[in-house]
Amino acid sequence: MTPEVIVAEARGWIGTPYVHQAACKGAGADCLGLVIGLWHALYGHAPGTVPAYTPDWSEAARDEQLLTAAGRFLQQVKKEDARAGDVVVFRMREGAVAKHLGILATPLPDPTFIHAYSGHGVVESPLSAPWQRRIAAYFRFPERG
Repeated sequence: MTPEVIVAEARGWIGTPYVHQAACKGAGADCLGLVIGLWHALYGHAPGTVPAYTPDWSEAARDEQLLTAAGRFLQQVKKEDARAGDVVVFRMREGAVAKHLGILATPLPDPTFIHAYSGHGVVESPLSAPWQRRIAAYFRFPERG
């Protein structure tokens, strides 16, 4: 899977409204739904079944469900090895569980990422210093096999 193919597919989702637990290009997606939808477009099937979740999922139990799931389906990469097309996982607050993700669209010096953001839908945003401070991990889609 080339970075260009992944980023082009992710950019095709821009403008999709934000809908919690949705993964339908053009109709609605949340951040997890965007990545699941990309997986489906890239591999022809969903990576697995996602149970229902609330906006505050895993916070009360302090359970790193998003990072654990990402590690099952994606290959973790070091920050210095991250490239366009990689999945970026964020902690929305320092010390909180990871619960937001997006696709790295353009690398340094002016990095951007594509994500489904509540109140905005799927957008491409600058990966500004405040966002960079929230990064918990980078992951790469696996090669087709």
